[in-house]
Amino acid sequence: MKHILDELEQRRAGARMGGGERRIDAQHKRGKLTARERIELLLDSGSFEEFDTFVQHRCTDFGMEKTRTPGDGVVTGWGTVNGRKVFVFAKDFTVFGGSLSEAHAAKITKIQDMALKTRAPVIGLFDAGGARIQEGVAALGGYGEVFKRNVLASGVIPQISVIMGPCAGGDVYSPAMTDFIFMVRDTSYMFVTGPDVVKTVTNESVTSEELGGAKVHTSKSSVADGAYDNDVECLLQMRRLIDFLPANNRDGVPEWPSFDDAERLDASLDTLVPDNPNKPYDMKELIAKTVDEGDFFEIQEAFARNIITGFGRIQGRTVGLVANQPMVLAGVLDADASRKAARFVRFCDAFEIPIVTFVDVPGFLPGTAQEYGGLIKHGAKLLFAYSEASVPLVTIITRKAFGGAYDVMASKHIGGDVNYAWPTAQIAVMGAKGAVEIIFRADIDDPAKIAERTAEYEARFLSPFVAAERGYIDEVITPRSTRKRIARALALLASKKVEAPMKKHDNLPL
Repeated sequence: MKHILDELEQRRAGARMGGGERRIDAQHKRGKLTARERIELLLDSGSFEEFDTFVQHRCTDFGMEKTRTPGDGVVTGWGTVNGRKVFVFAKDFTVFGGSLSEAHAAKITKIQDMALKTRAPVIGLFDAGGARIQEGVAALGGYGEVFKRNVLASGVIPQISVIMGPCAGGDVYSPAMTDFIFMVRDTSYMFVTGPDVVKTVTNESVTSEELGGAKVHTSKSSVADGAYDNDVECLLQMRRLIDFLPANNRDGVPEWPSFDDAERLDASLDTLVPDNPNKPYDMKELIAKTVDEGDFFEIQEAFARNIITGFGRIQGRTVGLVANQPMVLAGVLDADASRKAARFVRFCDAFEIPIVTFVDVPGFLPGTAQEYGGLIKHGAKLLFAYSEASVPLVTIITRKAFGGAYDVMASKHIGGDVNYAWPTAQIAVMGAKGAVEIIFRADIDDPAKIAERTAEYEARFLSPFVAAERGYIDEVITPRSTRKRIARALALLASKKVEAPMKKHDNLPL
């Protein structure tokens, strides 16, 4: 028996070495960890249970039968993050460049199937060169199997993709269908076709970083939700993200011990909004002073910075936060901001995460670039997302809520459950200057009359009380009590149930 156990241990040791010492050293020299090192950092110590350690490819073309390595370029299994079950697969760049074969794909799909059966999140760590060319259509079939399971799991279990090296060709579409994508600066990149193909087809000379690096995908394309400086920081932040997310769409949000009093008042918020309505302030300060211990995990921080999205906790329970940011473009809604917020709202709704919305929006961004870019449909995505959401919706208007943007930002009319306003709130079709110049166009050459009319308009409309008189605002609250009022509203709405008409699915304005 001992010799059998010795052989087992030798086989395991061989599998753990992946592509061998030389390739592992090369991986480290690039500033990257190996697949197994990444899994050790991501999961709780000693919790990883590996599956399919000894799986090998079955390809015999192009001499492939002479090069077989246990694991076949991907490490798969399950473990825990702070005691909560997760499934993980990590592409091993030291084995065939992490390329996907039929057997490689089968390992991933087995993990996806088990995650769906047991209703636990899946985290994929990508560092690979795409499909294994020697396998041809068998590799492409493997991709299709993975893609199909991404779609089946969407909205049922959280799916997170972490790009930690190259991710090209067919490899990019699986991450694209997951809930979140994160990258590592300078060592990871994503693109459908690489620089060489781009040069051949379009005659553009571009580097991998310029074509699909972390900066491109976090600030321009919005493909990625965040980027970190190295593998270690990235994986530790993924542990933090998992702590915010439900295990599935039925279990409800996780609850962690909180040492922050739900009844806490913050007098500094009474002076957050400047007296000058055109002067900006940082909405992130309000978020930090509202959530438990100031702990806020921002999503897509570098893209469409005029709107803020991310996760926090109130009384130890996860909430999604959406907020206009007056520091960027005065907090106006544009096509990018609308898309960003709509996707986030839909994720929260799919996984029963309550949404808190902070509103300071002067309207939609005007201009030909926006209209030609489909602002109407992009704005409709956010409107659609809030309108179909059945999770608790708590809205706080801090200052401006003008025009159609007032409606879109989780107003009472499209499903907001509890809608509060600060005394500084201004709810109207548009700002006083623009409104007066339209209504009293005949007096436009008389500055004294215009000033009088502007003051009259401000007194009549630019306050929260007109909306409160009609019940569109449930209460005008003191800024210092914002956290307390949100906590009580969420407690009230914990048992919220919404009955919707039966349908196969909606037709989102994509």
